[in-house]
Amino acid sequence: MVKSSGDGAGAKKARSRPLDGAGDRLADARMAVSRHAVTLFLARGVSATSGDDIAAAAGVSTRTVWRYFRSKESCVEPMLAASAYRFIAPLRRWPLHATFEDFLLEDFAEVPPTPQDLADDALSMGLISLVRDEPALRASWLMVCGQAEQAFVPVVARRLDLPVDEFRVSLSAATAMAAARVVHEEVAVTAVTGVRTYTVEDVVRLLGKAIRASTAEPICDPRPRRAFLA
Repeated sequence: MVKSSGDGAGAKKARSRPLDGAGDRLADARMAVSRHAVTLFLARGVSATSGDDIAAAAGVSTRTVWRYFRSKESCVEPMLAASAYRFIAPLRRWPLHATFEDFLLEDFAEVPPTPQDLADDALSMGLISLVRDEPALRASWLMVCGQAEQAFVPVVARRLDLPVDEFRVSLSAATAMAAARVVHEEVAVTAVTGVRTYTVEDVVRLLGKAIRASTAEPICDPRPRRAFLA
């Protein structure tokens, strides 16, 4: 059995924190608007949705929308960032003796996402399926992926037992998160179009395979026992 540090309640709370570290009240307000924006984009399309539409759906003024976000497309960033954080957060307690796949699957079973998390992730996957054809949405998606890469650096450093500013750490974090991005895009497109359905295990296995192929460093594998007992 893989054991992770931290109690379940704390882990559940951690899964929903934003990557940008915004204060809770502001983050909650932005997230509420973001959910409505994503829902509208999926229902109507990006070009057919205006800032006024988003404001009306969210029950706020258009001025508030523009105070929170620089453009209508950037309204999606809190949703995407929260989904990315739910992927990264568990990896911060990933034991050195566990593989990537074994840890994530057991952690998912022990600390399952909330119904709201699942609903948000479904919306996010729908949105990700659009990013190849919507340049402005893709820009927001790539920005969030960049934040996820930075959050992944300490995880890689710990698994390689190297400083966070070591080139091999930065390179592995960058290539691993690029691989994860491609997997998420492929899963989103094929799932939304009905080409394939996925279980959690399917997605975790795809992520592990892609990350292993992306870097020469053994970050997905257990550290040698002597390394974490030293």
